[in-house]
Amino acid sequence: MSRNIKNIRKLVLVSILLAIVVVSLGAYTRLTHAGLGCPDWPGCYGFHDVPHTSEEILKAQAAFPDRTVEPEKAWNEMIHRYFAGSLGLLILLVTFLSIKNREVGTPVFLPIFILIVVIFQAALGMWTVTMKLMPIVVMGHLLGGLTTLCLLFLLYLRLKRFHVREGNTSLRKFAKFGLIGIVILTGQIALGGWTSSNYAALVCTELPICQAGWEQELTFENSFDLIPPERDTYEFGHLNHASRLTIHVMHRFGAIVTAIYLLWLVFSVMRRASSQFFQQASLGLITVLFCQIGLGVSNVWFSLPLGVAVAHNVVAACLMLTLILLTYGLQRKI
Repeated sequence: MSRNIKNIRKLVLVSILLAIVVVSLGAYTRLTHAGLGCPDWPGCYGFHDVPHTSEEILKAQAAFPDRTVEPEKAWNEMIHRYFAGSLGLLILLVTFLSIKNREVGTPVFLPIFILIVVIFQAALGMWTVTMKLMPIVVMGHLLGGLTTLCLLFLLYLRLKRFHVREGNTSLRKFAKFGLIGIVILTGQIALGGWTSSNYAALVCTELPICQAGWEQELTFENSFDLIPPERDTYEFGHLNHASRLTIHVMHRFGAIVTAIYLLWLVFSVMRRASSQFFQQASLGLITVLFCQIGLGVSNVWFSLPLGVAVAHNVVAACLMLTLILLTYGLQRKI
């Protein structure tokens, strides 16, 4: 492998770590209700950073009389934007170097596609503010961040160019089941984003599904409408209790389906695999899965503590990365 490719791979690794930070900060911003901490974009109350002097705060309040200046929430939002902007610049550099070194075998299409995703992700970040936390935009922004992270991880694997030696040739058929698992897990993460963006995380306060009588409250009439009624703001939600309960219950059912499928996939691979790679990847997937289940239960049991809720978002991303690693290995096996 050439030195240039190794350098690009190191940059991609840094980008992955930074993307995890951005995902964490995005979850923290959302969970501290700081999504409108700055009511404009890309600045904050018309400034390049958070207004902090008495004069700046007076100007900010005059420019946005409907939004009380809350410096703590504004900083949460701006720090997220600073890190996201840094990630975008780093991905731009990776794309430039990939194109420059394409003759030595560096992937080109994937870095360009990642850059396009990041540009669209920036647009979603803007729309999150300008559309006042419309749920579909907030959920899309969450999925965009996860997509960016996953694509960077895939690029890293492509640059590493590893193959797994496995004696059992029948194991390759499980690659398609890994892809199905990725689709199922993506749907479950989307349900989690929909739950969060509609402020439905605390609607069900008991385990395993919801408190008594939840079956009578289920309604799908407005629970999953992608285009909601027009409102001045969607902050703190716009749906009634029954709709939020339905969203939360569907997220829990999705968690059960996802857990069962991934456990089946992992044990199927472990039972047939002889290589250390598949044994370790499968064990890692089980570990992260049970960690995620524990965090989900803790969110309910302890009424959504901030640290646990943020970790629930981050571990979901790690679960996806682990599943991608296993599936990639199944496809690349020799």
